[in-house]
Amino acid sequence: MSAEVTGGQAQLLADTLAAAKAEDRAALIAYLPAGFPTVDGGIAAIKAVFDGGADVVEVGLPHSDPVLDGPVIQTADDIALRGGVRIADVLRTVREAHAASGKPVLVMTYWNPIDRYGVERFTTELAEAGGAGCILPDLPVQESALWREHAEKQGLATVFVVAPSSKDERLAEITAAGSGFVYAASLMGVTGTRESVGTQAQELVRRTRATTELPVCVGLGVSNPAQAAEVAGFADGVIVGSAFVKRMLDAPDEQAGLEAVRALAGELAEGVRRRA
Repeated sequence: MSAEVTGGQAQLLADTLAAAKAEDRAALIAYLPAGFPTVDGGIAAIKAVFDGGADVVEVGLPHSDPVLDGPVIQTADDIALRGGVRIADVLRTVREAHAASGKPVLVMTYWNPIDRYGVERFTTELAEAGGAGCILPDLPVQESALWREHAEKQGLATVFVVAPSSKDERLAEITAAGSGFVYAASLMGVTGTRESVGTQAQELVRRTRATTELPVCVGLGVSNPAQAAEVAGFADGVIVGSAFVKRMLDAPDEQAGLEAVRALAGELAEGVRRRA
């Protein structure tokens, strides 16, 4: 069985995913990096995505070497880092986005920045900011005990990533350690929009569900309502990142960017309710 984290904002995340399931639909989970295009602009973008219909938002902690992220998110991260974004700005982004929406806000980050900042300090401050938990794509489960101990103490969910290459035994190990939901990477490779989400994702969800009661949410490659509907047919949540970032990057100005991401969230929210 997966680690149960009760209380705290992890409970809000669990309740939000359960509410979507009760409506017989997948949850819409959006990703946007903190500090992009500015710290204030990033907060406004997350609020716009929530307004448009996202159930959950992942706030990216910009990193200089984002191994899992494709060129679109790397570009946004570069803009944020050149703007001087700090962990304090990421936590402020979480605090303001959650306070404005009342909805679950997670941080998606590589391990190195947390390790340098201090695990106890980061989990304490994330919980104080109203964060629901963390997605840690590069933290090996077997090295995660210290993180999980502090996260559970603070009522934070720990979301691990599984991939099509994960063997069944490994899936069971990962899902047993995680909480909140399982992030199923739909294909091998980096983030970015794709023409098709593919059958690998459906098979990975089936295999992952065989090991856990946790919701299984699919990311990497979903960019439009038709793909969202396709994934919603077999997953508990649909995760969209690059498509939101691209709308912001392509917009002529910040206001147009906010309107674009709000509109995309609305289209995708319809998609997860439609199912292919």
